[in-house]
Amino acid sequence: MTARTATRDEFQSPSLPEQVAAVRARFAELYGSEPQWIAAAPGRVNLIGEHTDYNGGFVFPLAIERYTVVAAARPRTVAAGDAVRVHSALMGETAEFSLSDLQPLRRDWTSYVRGVFAGFIDRGAAPGRLDLLVDSKVPLGSGLSSSAALEVATATLLEGVAGRPLDPVEKARLSQQAEHVYAGMPCGIMDQFSSALGEQGKLLLIDCRSETAQLVPLEDDSVEVLIINSNIKHELTGTEYADRRRQCFESARLLGVETLRDVAAERLATKRSKLGPLLYRRAHHVVTENERTVEAAQALQAGDWRRVGELMYASHASLRDDFEVSCAELDVLVELAQQVGAEGGVIGARMTGGGFGGCIVALVHSGREREIAARIGEGYAARTGVAATPFVTRPARGAHLVKS
Repeated sequence: MTARTATRDEFQSPSLPEQVAAVRARFAELYGSEPQWIAAAPGRVNLIGEHTDYNGGFVFPLAIERYTVVAAARPRTVAAGDAVRVHSALMGETAEFSLSDLQPLRRDWTSYVRGVFAGFIDRGAAPGRLDLLVDSKVPLGSGLSSSAALEVATATLLEGVAGRPLDPVEKARLSQQAEHVYAGMPCGIMDQFSSALGEQGKLLLIDCRSETAQLVPLEDDSVEVLIINSNIKHELTGTEYADRRRQCFESARLLGVETLRDVAAERLATKRSKLGPLLYRRAHHVVTENERTVEAAQALQAGDWRRVGELMYASHASLRDDFEVSCAELDVLVELAQQVGAEGGVIGARMTGGGFGGCIVALVHSGREREIAARIGEGYAARTGVAATPFVTRPARGAHLVKS
């Protein structure tokens, strides 16, 4: 396969106003009326701090300029019952469910939506019958939190429908619970937190134990966030994430702490024999990744880009070797970024997301991002036979109502 040269459109984030306008038009085609409520929520990319959130640690993400938009209106026809119709523009499919029978064990693409509806009903804010349209520009299966964007966008929409504003942290928790119970994914809080609390021009240093966030401005216009999608998602048994989580909890138990957040690297080194080789590697990643994440946030604030880059590369190596959640394609992308190096405009790069495919995130010097993406893309296609998809983003605004 020949490498695809990066084009301007690939780097340009879709315009949210244009996306909303298209959703309005499509909603009218489907349901014969204008939407009464429209909400948008972004995906996220994690600059550093992977698999630390469910260990009570630190993460350092930013909301990206790729949104999920959800529109809704009351049905035009008066009918008994509490049915909700939802159409996915991406899948070209319409589904229907009853608010009195949300069926948490039925797992399909509506699970995320049904879970959020359940969260509002549990809070005494039943939304009633609705027609919904969902449109997303967050790439699926890419490690950019398309599921969290859908959950948080749905929750933001229902805030408007029910007239029940939620604290953003509560909204993130509600959305996380939807993913746990309805989608069967025991995720940490980072993805929903990032989508709900993101702010334009700022990253979030999130303490996942206290569920608080420090906003860290990305004020240096000479630096861009480049995301490169490997367009690979390996077929796994489905237990890898749960296995890593279980291994972390078992490590904490053997160390006599609540979470690995409570362990310093020096202490961990003395407990190597107690944990055994596998659990030691898992714990070593989490403990050192927490340290890297806090240091990276400090270095970014200080403009010490060389150190930020070193920490990103170290994070990838740890995810590859200690936590074993990378894959050959992600490793190739990071290796190619390192080969471009600082002289070629790359500050640092690492895999992002849960692993086994998806994207890498790189910090690069402005004005060189297309050249860098083209070089990496050519090398990646030559070595894997797959065309990567690159785009740049700035920290984006978090979830909000567009129309209410």
